[in-house]
Amino acid sequence: MSEVLLILFLTVVCPIWIVFHYIAKMKTAKGLSSEDEQMLTEIWESTRKMEDRIITLERILDADQSDWRR
Repeated sequence: MSEVLLILFLTVVCPIWIVFHYIAKMKTAKGLSSEDEQMLTEIWESTRKMEDRIITLERILDADQSDWRR
């Protein structure tokens, strides 16, 4: 009888337990870490600065040479 319970545990309960364990781990790992959020914030700020620089350069070129876009 104990052998049947052991086989039942190893073939049914144990695999289900392992699957649910890794599902729970994946759900907790879905969010961004604080380091990732900080890195994204820095990238966003750098992008905004780059956009401002490009706009400034386009204004300067428009003032100096109006046909530079051709």
